[in-house]
Parts: sequence; structure tokens; C-alpha cells
Amino acid sequence: MLNEIYSETKEKMDSAIEALKRDYKTLRTGKVSTTILDGIKIDYYGTPTDLTQVGSVLAPDATTIVINPWEKHLVGDIEKAIQNANIGVNPNNDGEVIKLFFPPMTVDQRKESAKQAKGMTDDAKVAIRNIRKHANDRVKVLHKDKEITDDENKKAQDEIQKITDSYVTKADDTFKAKEAEILKV
Repeated sequence: MLNEIYSETKEKMDSAIEALKRDYKTLRTGKVSTTILDGIKIDYYGTPTDLTQVGSVLAPDATTIVINPWEKHLVGDIEKAIQNANIGVNPNNDGEVIKLFFPPMTVDQRKESAKQAKGMTDDAKVAIRNIRKHANDRVKVLHKDKEITDDENKKAQDEIQKITDSYVTKADDTFKAKEAEILKV
């Protein structure tokens, strides 16, 4: 029973770390990434469709993203969707492809991106602590129902705290790596 709680706790905390890494992908670093366009939807025959599903999205160099729609009539819709997404760059449309030219990041922009990453990390840590609380509550119910002893209750809560500490450390390490990537010129 307790091992089941531990494994579920680890699973949920792994998910929190994965969510943090996905959130980081939306941040701009020194090198542009096509993931900055994730979440931008195009009205494709009445269905909101991901940008990556209506054309090829490439980053040929560190400051440019090129979007080549498979259907040329979508160029205007894609351009409008990018403008509405407000990702900090205006699309250039030559009638066939859309190019996004990202200027090099300033020191202030890098610091702001690092601050956003810190906020995302703090949110992930809150999620991890909420998972810990849920696991501890389950252990307390087992103890209250006399399914585990006082000693087992104490050991279980200590083990859950150890798991929590290791995942908080993982979140911090992930942040340090991302911060170094953002601040590197």
C-alpha cells in the first residue's frame, strides 16, 4: 500500500518536472526555437489547427524562423495568427513563405526571460509540494483507519519528504541549466 503511494507520488512529481520543461520551451533564449510557435492555432477549414500541422516550420539560423505553408492561401491566416500571438516579432510575408526575424536579445530581455523561468520553477515547486500534501493525507488516512502503525506512519511521511526534496532539487537544477542558457551571450 505504501509503495503504491510512493510510486504514484514519484510519477506525479515526474509529470510536474516534465511540465516545467515544456513551459521553459516557450521562453526565448539566445537561439530561437520553433517551439516559441507552439500553441499558435490557425483556422484550417473551420478547425483550430496547430501551426506545425499546416506547414513546415524551420529555424535555419539562430535568429530566423521560416514557415512554409503547404497550402499557399493560408499565408495570410498564418501571418495574422502570429501577429495575434504577440511573440515579440512581426512576420514578413513574401506570398509563399513567412519569415520571422528575431533581433538579438538585449541584457534586459535575457534577465526578464530568466525571471519568467524562475516563476515557472516556483510554480513547479508548489505543484510538487501539493503532491506531497496529497500523499501525506493518504498516509494519514491509512494510519487513522489502523491499516499502518505509528512507526510506519512516521517512516512513510519521512520517505515522502525525501522524495519531495529530491524533486525540488531537480526543479532547481533544471532552472539553473535554463538560466545559464538564457543568460549566455
